[in-house]
Amino acid sequence: MADVSTHGEHRLLIDGALVDAEGGATFENVNPATEQSLGRVGDASAADMERAIAAARRAFDHTDWSTDRSLRRRCLEQLQAALEDEREDLRSELVAEVGCPVLTTYGPQLDTPLADALRWPTRMIDEFPWRRSLDPADPFGLGAFSDREVWKEPVGVVGVIVPWNFPIEITLNKLGPVLAMGNTCVIKPAPDTPFNATRLGRIIAERTDLPPGVVNIVASSDHLVGEVLSTSPLVDMVAFTGSTATGRRVMAAAAPTLKRVFLELGGKSVNLMLDDADIASAVPASAIGCCFHAGQGCAIPTRLLVPRSRYDEAVAAAAEGFAAMTYGDPTDASNFMGPLVSARQRERVLGYIDRARLDGARIVCGGGIPAHLPTGYFVEPTLVADVDNSMEIARDEVFGPVLVVIAHDGDDDAVRIANDSPYGLSGMITSTDLDRAKRVAARIRTGTLGINGGLWYGADAPFGGYKQSGVGRQCGLEGLEIFTETKTVGWPSASAD
Repeated sequence: MADVSTHGEHRLLIDGALVDAEGGATFENVNPATEQSLGRVGDASAADMERAIAAARRAFDHTDWSTDRSLRRRCLEQLQAALEDEREDLRSELVAEVGCPVLTTYGPQLDTPLADALRWPTRMIDEFPWRRSLDPADPFGLGAFSDREVWKEPVGVVGVIVPWNFPIEITLNKLGPVLAMGNTCVIKPAPDTPFNATRLGRIIAERTDLPPGVVNIVASSDHLVGEVLSTSPLVDMVAFTGSTATGRRVMAAAAPTLKRVFLELGGKSVNLMLDDADIASAVPASAIGCCFHAGQGCAIPTRLLVPRSRYDEAVAAAAEGFAAMTYGDPTDASNFMGPLVSARQRERVLGYIDRARLDGARIVCGGGIPAHLPTGYFVEPTLVADVDNSMEIARDEVFGPVLVVIAHDGDDDAVRIANDSPYGLSGMITSTDLDRAKRVAARIRTGTLGINGGLWYGADAPFGGYKQSGVGRQCGLEGLEIFTETKTVGWPSASAD
């Protein structure tokens, strides 16, 4: 793969120009697999963020962007083509700064969102129901009938805050709908993974006709700079993906201006095996799956619920899956798992494992730093048994390669345990009886579910959660509508006389 050590874009995109941060401030971007610097990137100040917000406001209020659908279509097509041209450089850059195995970039880290995250919203510019007619009505009963329509219009300036775990996927799945619906935006990437965003800024500036200010990209190591998006009266909406704790702060900061928020937050999803499931084949695959991207995914099912009568069988099968796991250098295509994103995240995960031991859980395998990987922020794939759903390890989002195994006593008990969580983002159900699995699925309070390995993901599929897993939906028609305002208009019917 290409060396990106000296090729990361360090400049911000503000008002159509690639610029340095105020005072030339920079911060370091570190490769989590090697602990070596990939280079430095502009470290924006609050003043930089305010300039970007003002630019987005001007672009929305004083250009034709919000009304010119053909311009939006052309610009999104240009962006799509340019990203495809730089696909392999993006792939190398993602592996280097995110630490994701190159294997994952051929799926959800890069190729999957590149296939449809912009294309589908672009197509929907023409297909979206911008106006909907209502039946003529005489609201006051005076014989005065009115024709009525419901209009969908852009919400305005959107602050987009992106996490570090799937940065391109999440950025594009927000940016496509935001732009297709006629909004302008300011994107704040995570400080752990800035280069994919600053690359996007360069591409927009150099290879598209996007008017200045429509998209602004502001990297910063200071979370208070991102908070300006929530507090500024010039921002109409904040679209945030990240932890539930940070989501609460975003919502609180947005409250004084009553701006709308879209929050895609944490999860503690179940992988539910009903009593007719093929434990021997389904559980090892589930164990491996929970370590996808080192468990750093909000929708990854990390609570394995199995029939109590088959508990020991399931634990043994999960251990077999973990034993087959290949992990290490993320540039090696044979490795399924890479490092955690930072030393801070590694210590967080190890802390959860240590406290699980103290709570009486049994560490079946893993539980520490792998001896053969002294460099990089690696944690061993970890299987935790003898877990009660009340334990911290079963309730908190660990965001690491940690699977807990919990016993259930039949469908009703399994549903109870699945729903006994502050989260409701995703999950899986396995059964030889599809209709039975669907009946159970209907009882689980979660935004997405896969049955028997089926996948729900796509740019046309709404994604989001119940309870503390978020507010609103990303992708699908719901993910377009969330970036619009609704206006209802009436006028005298032509036949009123």
